Amino acid sequence: MTILVKNKHTLQINEFKFRCCIGQKGSTKNKKEGDKKTPKGTFEIENLYYRKDRKEKPSTLLRCVEIDKEMGWCDDVRFPKKYNKLFKIKKKIKYEKLKRKDHKYDLIIPIKYNFKKPIIGQGSCIFIHITKDYKPTAGCIALKEKDFLIMIKLIKKNSKIKIY
Repeated sequence: MTILVKNKHTLQINEFKFRCCIGQKGSTKNKKEGDKKTPKGTFEIENLYYRKDRKEKPSTLLRCVEIDKEMGWCDDVRFPKKYNKLFKIKKKIKYEKLKRKDHKYDLIIPIKYNFKKPIIGQGSCIFIHITKDYKPTAGCIALKEKDFLIMIKLIKKNSKIKIY
């Protein structure tokens, strides 16, 4: 099963179409760290991470991982071994905090872009997450929570995402 992001406003799985938003500056084949663009291509997806203090464990075939206050996703180009990986937060390393005050990361699925052998500076922390207002993201794909919950019932561990 493939999740299709056909344009900056539409995510589709089979006959299901959902409104979404993507990076503020659109999508690109040449992603760079901090460019506010969503990477084009076909990618695997990671686990579903969720806030147990705010949400029940979702109904999905994806592996579910509880988000704790120590979890960060490294976007620091100075640390090649940790770049674009989940890690335990350290003060000297720049990261995307997963346990946020807002609700954007109450449910997230990392997209395996620049993932297996990350190339430093080509982009990190590309997630499918929640939005309340469809404002453009820093490069992620975001859906309303009700649509996110439907999406995770449709997809499987081996599902891919294709971004046009």
